[in-house]
Amino acid sequence: MKKAINIRMDVNLLSELDGYAEELERSRTYLIEKAVSTYVDTLDEMLADKRIDALKSGQSTVVSMEDVFKNAGLNVLSRV
Repeated sequence: MKKAINIRMDVNLLSELDGYAEELERSRTYLIEKAVSTYVDTLDEMLADKRIDALKSGQSTVVSMEDVFKNAGLNVLSRV
C-alpha cells in the first residue's frame, strides 16, 4: 500500500530529478522511492555501526536469547 506525502525540494535539485526522470522514462515518484530506499540501506548500516560502537564502549550490553526467554517466562529447549 502506498501513501501520498508532500515534500519540499530545492528547485535546482527538482529540475535535475525531472531531467533524469525524462531521460530514463520514469516518474519523479519512482526515482524518489528508489533514492529513499537506497538511503535507508545506508541508514541501516549507520545504525548498526552506532550499535557496535555502543557495545564496544560498554554503553550497551548483549543479552542472550535464552535470558530473554527466561525473563519472559518462556521455556527454551536445551541445545543438543
